[in-house]
Amino acid sequence: MTSPAAPTFPVSFSAEVAEAKAAGKAIVALESTIITHGMPYPGNLEMARSVENIIRAEGAVPATIAVIDGLLHIGLEPQQLARLAQTPDAMKLSRADLAFAIAEGRTGATTVAATMISAARAGIKVFATGGIGGVHRKAEETFDISADLEELSRTTVIVVSAGAKAILDVPKTLEVLETKGVPVVTVGQDEFPAFWSRGSGLKSPLRLDSPAAIAHFQHKREELGIHGGMLIGNPVPEADEIARDEMNIYIDRALDNAEQDEITGKAVTPYLLNSIFHLTGGRSLVTNIALVENNARMAARIAIALLHQE
Repeated sequence: MTSPAAPTFPVSFSAEVAEAKAAGKAIVALESTIITHGMPYPGNLEMARSVENIIRAEGAVPATIAVIDGLLHIGLEPQQLARLAQTPDAMKLSRADLAFAIAEGRTGATTVAATMISAARAGIKVFATGGIGGVHRKAEETFDISADLEELSRTTVIVVSAGAKAILDVPKTLEVLETKGVPVVTVGQDEFPAFWSRGSGLKSPLRLDSPAAIAHFQHKREELGIHGGMLIGNPVPEADEIARDEMNIYIDRALDNAEQDEITGKAVTPYLLNSIFHLTGGRSLVTNIALVENNARMAARIAIALLHQE
């Protein structure tokens, strides 16, 4: 269903999202690379449905974002979500190739950067993901730095994550975010989370303890005319985490494997996540799903709190 208030670029709103926009309801954007590149079918579809239902249960509306046959979708109908979950050759879209997929009639899943762009253009202020991309280890040699960081500096969307992916150089990632003026807020603790683990060993730049406080902070940023995103670090629930010291062993092994197999570019993150899945006997995926669901819940609460600030 195409919304009558659609932006000028090619876009389709799901019926649920179009209704939410018309009614002024809270909406939470969701990326789609976790569906196409994060886990196999049918587990990916079950996860996507679960995350959407968590957002609905909190009183907000989910908007999973993807490009299907050249059309940008803000929210997917059930049959579209099922189709995407079974698309093995979907492109992995960031700022550089989002418009390319639309222009060429391709199907692609949106990364953090592409989801932020799409959400902002659709008027959606909050986005839930797993973990952001960032500065890769040995970036001083490879110059491998995710476009997510640049997007956070320029696009005004609140991104709820479990921190930066622990496979990255997290200290350098935080340094780049500071340089670019991106607020990094951890919920309920002073230590920045590390995706599968609640702690990274690094102090969070900022701390707030409630969705209402986060919404109030964003409201003051808007009053001051400060543009750009905000990164929320939402620690994985304690019962679901894998301890940092243990995870570091698996990450080091996965990085060694990637170097030996000469994996580069966009293939690095999926390769490492798959390698870690096998090294942990599948535990990393269980934790990944738990943290994504936890982030969806927090994002919905922030989106609702933002409405109360208006």
